[in-house]
Amino acid sequence: MQAQLAPSWQEKLAAEFEKPSFKKLLTFLDEELKTQTIYPPEPLIFNAFDKCPFEELKVVIIGQDPYHGEGQANGLCFSVNDGVKIPPSLKNIFKEIQTDLGKDIPKTGNLERWAKQGVLLLNAILTVRASKAASHHKKGWEAFTDAVIRLISEETDKVVFLLWGNYAQQKGQIVDDNKHLILKSAHPSPLSAKQFFGNKHFSQANQYLQQCGKAPIDW
Repeated sequence: MQAQLAPSWQEKLAAEFEKPSFKKLLTFLDEELKTQTIYPPEPLIFNAFDKCPFEELKVVIIGQDPYHGEGQANGLCFSVNDGVKIPPSLKNIFKEIQTDLGKDIPKTGNLERWAKQGVLLLNAILTVRASKAASHHKKGWEAFTDAVIRLISEETDKVVFLLWGNYAQQKGQIVDDNKHLILKSAHPSPLSAKQFFGNKHFSQANQYLQQCGKAPIDW
């Protein structure tokens, strides 16, 4: 696989990459790539780990799986490439930031700027077959990303976890809430946005980071 990630993650996840379960996952992906279009593109599968090095980690946002439309997924959860129409859930995230922090809604849905400030935009499943949502569930990614979350919980302190919706909240149950700030709310999907709006997660996250002596995120 031609994906890349920051050296600090390479080191931290080296043991995971050697596990039989992960090698089985790679075999599956290699077979898929021979006959199918996979999103995000192969070099961007680990983009979340490339743009946000382990040692700079401040915030974790957990998504489910990548967008399955052409040109959308860029390896960062909720994020889309420049020039791509902003999806409804991300639009609602931007609306909450506007209400919470008074910031204008961006013209691009590319969240790389968050990643570069220490926000790990982690999908639970890192790949998907084109036009087939959830097509790579239960192929091995869930165990891998559980290991990532457990690693962050155990080997860092004072990280903010933003858990939106039941799926993310279940995924985040392994986080030690004595060491980290866990903020939960409904998912920003239009189906549950009424319960998402008003959560003030972005101001709460920044307040916590500043109390811990860390620079806030420019959301």
